[in-house]
Amino acid sequence: MGSAKALAKEILMSRKAVNRLYENKAQLNSISMHLGESVAIARTVGHLDKSAEVMKLVNNLMKAPEVAATMQEFSKEMIKAGVIEEMVNDSLDTALDSDDIEEEIEEEVDKVLTEIAGETAAQLPEAVRKERVRVSTQTASTSHEEEAIAEGADDEELEELRARLDKVRT
Repeated sequence: MGSAKALAKEILMSRKAVNRLYENKAQLNSISMHLGESVAIARTVGHLDKSAEVMKLVNNLMKAPEVAATMQEFSKEMIKAGVIEEMVNDSLDTALDSDDIEEEIEEEVDKVLTEIAGETAAQLPEAVRKERVRVSTQTASTSHEEEAIAEGADDEELEELRARLDKVRT
């Protein structure tokens, strides 16, 4: 019986020793993880210090006031370019409008020539006047027909553009 008690006592002490070993192992793992975390923090701090130094060097090289002044000059130049572009567009529009002016000038020249022809026709004999009136009437009706055809073409183009605009909107 005495040996059984001694054996049981040894088994209990062995179990306690095993439990203490597990506790020690857990504590050592915890310490190891804390040390790894400390090393990682130290590396991060080192990298941040290096980044701060690099940022200082970049700021010294960049010279922010000079960059701001350059940006203001660039903005002024862009505004000038915009004004120049508007002037060029206005000039082009004016040049393109000269086609309309030329047509009006041609119409006025035709009116003047018709008036001169009328005065000249009044001085001609009656038979020649009748022939001239017939020719000028045919010419006038032809020019009215041409204008009507041109206006019809403009209307067709306008309708086509409206249809395309409606397609784009939908």
